[in-house]
Amino acid sequence: MATVELKKLRKANHPLARAIRSLTPMSTFFREFVKHPAMIGSVIPSSPALVRATLAPVDWSSARLFVEYGPGVGTFTRPVLEMLRPDAMLLSIDTNRDFVRYLNADIADVRFRAVHGSAADVRKIIAEHGFTEADYILSGLPFSTLPSGVGELIAAETEAALRPGGAFLVYQYSNYMRKILYPCFARVEQGFEWLNIPPCRIFWSYKEEALAKAA
Repeated sequence: MATVELKKLRKANHPLARAIRSLTPMSTFFREFVKHPAMIGSVIPSSPALVRATLAPVDWSSARLFVEYGPGVGTFTRPVLEMLRPDAMLLSIDTNRDFVRYLNADIADVRFRAVHGSAADVRKIIAEHGFTEADYILSGLPFSTLPSGVGELIAAETEAALRPGGAFLVYQYSNYMRKILYPCFARVEQGFEWLNIPPCRIFWSYKEEALAKAA
């Protein structure tokens, strides 16, 4: 029996087997892009430089609930979990059941849950997980390809789901987001990351902090 287990272990750790496992996220991402191109912004996952730039404003010490829209194969998910505090939670919401199944099977972290659903239902989803508001919400959804009115609805629901002073972090490949974000958020800052294929715009939108004093 020991010999059989040793052979299995050697097979699993063979360089070719390790290489195949490393390709699984990319192959999953590409397969879903082919199936649903309008719902995935790019055929190539985000670069490490884009991940760092998008998450740069996050105050990790105060974040209790971090929400992600459209996690895909977890390009942002894993870096978020690396920086999230031990008692916090990350909820990743996706309309693609294959991505949800993949992430829940691949990421063994009690702070993480991938949920099948729509970003438009973010308040309902966070309430179902015991929270009343989120500190940060991240999105790579391709807003310019969403049906008419859906982007505006998601932006409004996101603003309502954030705590006062919380931020909506968005990375996009066009400037379309400006008209979606400015009507909903008190402050919108913009950036651009060249080290990504294709180069990507970043929007950091903040909920009005004064609401906390008025409440």
